[in-house]
Amino acid sequence: MKKILIILGHPVNDTFSDSLRESYKKGAMASGAEIREIVLRKLRFDLNFSEGYRGNQELEPDLVKAQQDITWADHIVLIYPNWWSTFPALMKGFIDRTFLPGFAFKYRKGSLLWDKLLKGRSARIIVTMDTPPWYYWLVYRRPGHNAMKRGILEFCGIRPVRVTTIGSLKISSEHKREQWIAKAERLGRKMK
Repeated sequence: MKKILIILGHPVNDTFSDSLRESYKKGAMASGAEIREIVLRKLRFDLNFSEGYRGNQELEPDLVKAQQDITWADHIVLIYPNWWSTFPALMKGFIDRTFLPGFAFKYRKGSLLWDKLLKGRSARIIVTMDTPPWYYWLVYRRPGHNAMKRGILEFCGIRPVRVTTIGSLKISSEHKREQWIAKAERLGRKMK
């Protein structure tokens, strides 16, 4: 049985991201996956990585549990909106505080190289945006997608990392939104 962790990074309750999460979960459960979820807005932790990599900032219980869930998972699904071409501060704070050296990666002494400690997992990123996806790709060069995929997940050994871009949300019709919800369910059924 595939173990899937869904991480919802939207700081606002009852959004289209919530609907995508429910739809993906429904599809994955129909295919027999075991599901765990982390809804970031429900966690209690300090977003500010005030100690940096000095290692003096104690992890709150919710972040300890999150690391356990990440370790447990075969496949990680991250769902969040694109804000200012990347992701909300809530998602960034979660990554900063959770994907730590010794857990997600480990620098090698006297080397520029590092060990990728989250190998053996795959990921799907589902990002909603008001910007048309073609514009985000052509003009901005997908900075948020690149940061999450290459700079964070692949840096820690998670591969493959697939990206699904949903937009332009603000001008979308109800029919188009229903299509995106159905797509999320199909992705869940494929467990990709």
